[in-house]
Amino acid sequence: MSNPHLSRHKSAIGFAQKAAASAMALFDTDLQIEIKEDQSPVTIADKQAEAILRDNLSTAFPGDGFLGEEYGDQKGTTGYRWIIDPIDGTKNYIRGIPIWGTLLGLEFEGDLIGGIVVAPALGQTWHGLRGEGAYRNDKRIHVTDAPTLKQSHLFYSSLTWIQKSGRTKGFLDLIDNSERQRGFGDFYGFMLVAQGAGEAMIDHGLHAWDVAALKPILDEAGGMLTNWDGNFSVDRSDVVGSNRLIHPRLLESLRA
Repeated sequence: MSNPHLSRHKSAIGFAQKAAASAMALFDTDLQIEIKEDQSPVTIADKQAEAILRDNLSTAFPGDGFLGEEYGDQKGTTGYRWIIDPIDGTKNYIRGIPIWGTLLGLEFEGDLIGGIVVAPALGQTWHGLRGEGAYRNDKRIHVTDAPTLKQSHLFYSSLTWIQKSGRTKGFLDLIDNSERQRGFGDFYGFMLVAQGAGEAMIDHGLHAWDVAALKPILDEAGGMLTNWDGNFSVDRSDVVGSNRLIHPRLLESLRA
């Protein structure tokens, strides 16, 4: 039986790559930086990339809804909603660091079913759709089968955000008991877990547009992405992704 969501997903990969290419054209150039009310930076590249995605998706799929970091919420009528982060890692982007990406998540009737991450400076596109697997470019990806934290590489975003969460003790327990640790922030740590380059990614301070594209990819790669209490809401700021096997151990410390 064909997947009824597949045509949207395939078209959206091209649209996301187009939006990411527009941001790549302005990468490492002298851009004017604005500071939003939440004190996060934004550039014309962010706004342009989101506008490209909205315009292309609206034309291809009239009536679909949107939630985007730069242009907010737009209700739809079809049951589908696209969740957009035009540049995840804007602080990297404006400093000339190539770890940034265009993120696009797809919901159907409130359920996350698809995700696309395009990192043009790295030459990579990750995507996953429920029932169709997860891929990096054209290669099928899967999480590792490391069964214990002691054998695991653990990624995280920012120590400052961990401290703000009030769970520093539990986080340091995971640091002390894992094999290796790296601060690969934003989308990248989650994609490394999905492709089997590590076992866990811990993040805090996220919004819906930071998370929506990541969960379907990690799920389809055989992993797991939840909030720190083991539940999941796209609107929660605390997120942990893993190869699934060590997830209970991660939650044990993050709940402490």
